[in-house]
Amino acid sequence: MGNVAFPFPVLSPRRQDRLIALGGLLGGAVLIVFKVYDRADDMPLWAVLPPLLVMAGLELVRRTRPVLAVSVGGLAFAASLFAGSLMATLIMYTDLLYAAVIYGTPRMSRVLHLSGGATVLSLSVLAAMYGGTSAGLLIAVVSSLVFLGPVWTGDVVRKHRQEAETERLRAEQTALLSELDRREAIGAERARMARELHDVVANHLSAIAIHATGAQAVARRRRLAADDPLVEVLAVIRENSVQGLAEMRRMIGLLRDSGGGEADESYAAPDLAAVDSLLAKARAAGQDVGLEFELDERGERGEVPVPVGLAAYRIVQESLTNALKHAGPGLVSLRLEFAPEELRIAVDSPYRGGPGRGLPGARAGLVGMAERAGLLGGSFEAGPEDGCWRVRAVLPRAQESGGRA
Repeated sequence: MGNVAFPFPVLSPRRQDRLIALGGLLGGAVLIVFKVYDRADDMPLWAVLPPLLVMAGLELVRRTRPVLAVSVGGLAFAASLFAGSLMATLIMYTDLLYAAVIYGTPRMSRVLHLSGGATVLSLSVLAAMYGGTSAGLLIAVVSSLVFLGPVWTGDVVRKHRQEAETERLRAEQTALLSELDRREAIGAERARMARELHDVVANHLSAIAIHATGAQAVARRRRLAADDPLVEVLAVIRENSVQGLAEMRRMIGLLRDSGGGEADESYAAPDLAAVDSLLAKARAAGQDVGLEFELDERGERGEVPVPVGLAAYRIVQESLTNALKHAGPGLVSLRLEFAPEELRIAVDSPYRGGPGRGLPGARAGLVGMAERAGLLGGSFEAGPEDGCWRVRAVLPRAQESGGRA
């Protein structure tokens, strides 16, 4: 007989906190009823119960108000030590410390480490002074378990969660890159098909229509009858070739369409006028992984030679693509400086150090950008610096067609 899996109900965070508070309150009530707390013969119930109620109430805000919970919880725990230490109160206080590290800020974690260490040291020294070395060691161990154990545990869990979140973001970037590559491959294949249809098939159909029209003109000069089989065949050939050419042009337009109603930019000579479009696409692709893009354009653009504009466009395109592939969350800054004699391109993106995941064609884009700049007599450099990945390219604006004396 196969195993039957029974699904467990998934509780919301608010319900989990309520369940923790209720469990601590009921457990403390049972301990109080059976007088399982310090100085049970001397301390009345009304002295032990208030710290327990405060701790249970703070459990309800352990996620939303961690600073308040751990601060007031510390006072309630100190009061419980004098009013009869109750195990349920102690356990809920350690849970508040753990929750403060998990849901609080990194600064909160550092404060709890320092305050916990100072508390353990102070209590151990006092115990050693008044009770001897053995008492000091015992207090050091117990107080470390209370004040430092939950903080260390929460710190480890938080680091694991952050690593898991980083891996999730990296997986999303990888999936986004795969989707971009897939779309680029589809677009390139559609572009190739459109070029083949336009340059080969459409030209042949156009030639057939022209020749058919010429043959009809010859038939008219020879005064052939309209019902002559030759004239009828020529009319059919011309009509079908013209219709086929129209259909072919519509098909080429469909292939050149990007699929979303926008014309494929690969069919227009790309230049710096399309940088805004590149940034818009980069912003849409990077918003889910924490990337923002900004453009700073300086100087008068004026007339940019076509080779320079094309090279600049491709360098910017590759730089933004590399940022989407490899950069960590943050701001990607693009700066274009139009000087009278040269065009300077600067791209700064957050640098994510450490061993990355090797992707096919790695560093081919950097080589291509360097080659584009070199062919124009410019310069190119890229690499990490001061926590950023910097791309710098200088392209001369004057393109000489021949040597001068």
